Amino acid sequence: MQRRLGLRVALLGRPELVLLDEPTSALDPVGRHDVREIIRELKARGTAVFLVGDATRGGGRVCGGVAAGARGGGMGTGRRAESRGEKGAVRGRVTGVERDGRERLAGFGRVDDEGEWLTFRGLKPERVPELVSSLVAAGARVYAVEPRQETLEDRFLQLLKEEESR
Repeated sequence: MQRRLGLRVALLGRPELVLLDEPTSALDPVGRHDVREIIRELKARGTAVFLVGDATRGGGRVCGGVAAGARGGGMGTGRRAESRGEKGAVRGRVTGVERDGRERLAGFGRVDDEGEWLTFRGLKPERVPELVSSLVAAGARVYAVEPRQETLEDRFLQLLKEEESR
């Protein structure tokens, strides 16, 4: 309650710009919801709001744009829809595919192997039935296939990995 009250008091002067450093840190679900509502109200009245850190933990629900940075440097910016919208990504829960079978699946796009879960990036939706057929032909048992929506946290970690490889 103190954090919510403190946020409300700080906003009484109707600032044009607000910088919030992890405003939902250590809050319960109701508190996080309330803070997001306050941020939505600020946006509705035209206030520019910068969130630090929280965008990857749910703050992204209220963001219009995102910027990622680490170790004092900027790594990427974009509209929220661009940052989240990974078009053509499909995730499947699959068992029984040996290493050579997984390598043959590379023709469906970049494959991220997370044990039983495989994520295929860059896959056109009309190729999903072909992917499932290929998985079964490779000896797999397919338990789930779903669209994969990249989170802000996923995108941040990818940008960090790209930055480290330079």
